[in-house]
Amino acid sequence: MSAGLTTHVLDTSQEGPASGVEVTLQRVDRSGETETLTAGTTNDDGRLDEPLLGPDEMESGTYQLVFDVGRYYRDGPGGSSFLETVPVRFVIDEPDEQYHVPLLLSPGGYTTYRGS
Repeated sequence: MSAGLTTHVLDTSQEGPASGVEVTLQRVDRSGETETLTAGTTNDDGRLDEPLLGPDEMESGTYQLVFDVGRYYRDGPGGSSFLETVPVRFVIDEPDEQYHVPLLLSPGGYTTYRGS
C-alpha cells in the first residue's frame, strides 16, 4: 500500500458506516496553531472519496482531524448528540507509510486508533 492519509467513520449506534460526516484536516504547528489543509464529507461507506493526503503530500508533523458529528446526528440518526465535534490530534513521523485514522462513533462517545 502506498503512503497517504485516510479515514473511515462508523456509527456504532446504527451498526454501520456514518454517511455525511464533514471531516476537516488541519496541520498543527509548534505553537498549537492550526492551518486547514483540506475537508470532505463521508460517502455511503463512511469514507472520503479521496485520501486526505496523497503520497506526494505526506510530511512529518502534527495533524488534527475534526469530525463534525453534531451536525451528522442533528441531520440524521437520533436527532441529537452529546458531542459537537471530535478532534483527533496525531503525529505523522513516517511519511512514507500509510496512515488510516478510523472513528467509531455514537451519540455519547467515540474511539479512534491507527488502523491499517
